[in-house]
Amino acid sequence: MTSYTFTSATILLLLITDPLGNIPLFANALRDVPPARRPMVILREVLIAFGLLLAFMFFGEGFLRQMNLSDLALQLAGAVVLFLIALRMVFPSAKESGTLPEGEPLIVPLAIPALAGPSALATVLLLVSQAPERRLEWVGALCVTMAVCAVVLLLAERIQRLIGERVVLAFERLMGLVLVAISVEMALRGLKVLVPQLLHG
Repeated sequence: MTSYTFTSATILLLLITDPLGNIPLFANALRDVPPARRPMVILREVLIAFGLLLAFMFFGEGFLRQMNLSDLALQLAGAVVLFLIALRMVFPSAKESGTLPEGEPLIVPLAIPALAGPSALATVLLLVSQAPERRLEWVGALCVTMAVCAVVLLLAERIQRLIGERVVLAFERLMGLVLVAISVEMALRGLKVLVPQLLHG
């Protein structure tokens, strides 16, 4: 089973955490927060998401072993989750932002599920399960990803003013198309392993 490189893992994590696509959500969730406090809230939420993803990277594999889940099952499940997430990026439904609680957000919905959602958690588990000896490399990819997310979200208002909301949405759909291709490739890799097992089982 083909493993990821540091660069491809970082790109995959960036596509899934989708900092540009999360700009509208963060802007809406922070609308009642004083402007001077918004950077602290953004950094706090990014750190919470980073901590959760890091915990899954180190302890998630043990949880999978306890549940008797194989690497192949994780590969195929990850492909399905990524495909569904990608479809939502390409064909966005009405935003759920109207149901956001008032006041300063904490953990939900910014850290979870915006940054550390099911697809991101599944991806870090997939990386570690495919190459556990390269765990520090995956930690580095996660660090780069979270740093980029923090920078983009801290500059969210400027980015939105500079390129406009339509360009942000168009970029998110483009990233969704790339993510569709990645999810299909993941599924094909898994099927290449599964089909011979079924035929010789």
